[in-house]
Amino acid sequence: MISPRLRGRYRKPLLVLSLAFAVGACQTVGGGAIIEDEEILRAASPANLASLSDVVRRNPNDPQAYNMRGSVYGRAKRFPEALEDFNQAVKIDPKYAQAYANRSLVYREMKRPDLALADLNRAIQLDAGYSAAYVGRGVIYRTQGQPQQALADFNKAIELRQDNAQAFHNRGLVYQAQGLHKFAIDDFTTAIGLSVNAAEPFHARGLSYLALDEYKRAVEDFDDALTRDDRSVEMWTSRGLAFERLGNKEQATASYARAMNINQGYQPALAGFRRVGGQHGASYNLN
Repeated sequence: MISPRLRGRYRKPLLVLSLAFAVGACQTVGGGAIIEDEEILRAASPANLASLSDVVRRNPNDPQAYNMRGSVYGRAKRFPEALEDFNQAVKIDPKYAQAYANRSLVYREMKRPDLALADLNRAIQLDAGYSAAYVGRGVIYRTQGQPQQALADFNKAIELRQDNAQAFHNRGLVYQAQGLHKFAIDDFTTAIGLSVNAAEPFHARGLSYLALDEYKRAVEDFDDALTRDDRSVEMWTSRGLAFERLGNKEQATASYARAMNINQGYQPALAGFRRVGGQHGASYNLN
């Protein structure tokens, strides 16, 4: 059950959709899932859906209740239900910036970046100091190939909140795409310091080290990333490539093989496995 004390905190600005909802491979990390309060995040878990539904039933005119339950539906990838709850939240309170921002994440997952962008514009119009909304909008600009607009939004998000790990991470991704790897590494390092348990900043920094031919540092970062997420086919493949560049075919083969165990059809891992002479059916030691 959700404690009465926690219920009273629903008004705290939130984007509580899970990192996995918007954070996948390095190229898409940090899509606006700003977790501002770990206690609220735990409360907004699918296990508490029944409790949240009870809150909605007892408070049918409370937009915060719909927003919280919508966030839970979003984390569970039940997007129609999430969209319905966010729609109800903004119907009750048309000036509820956080509900617009959360709804934008659902629209992004539904492949409607136009509607997501409109919601984020509305959230920023309603609350010009809402750092998370700038991150969300910046991610859309970044994925749509508008790096200058993305940088402007990430810079604004950082100006508003110096502890916004996703803003630093996403700005680093823009720099990385532009080949500005030293700037990217600085931002990824800051993101790591702010969100030490996240795998993606380590992976992203490792990719920049890889681009700079600093293969040992890349391996260290990929290993750190994999201690946090050992089911990432992209991270195992990156590790394989770093070891391949170091000339360590044994570890490269083992890494590519591990990636293929997770996703047999992942072409970058298959190609790397073939390059280093991997044999299907053989056993490879990661140690």
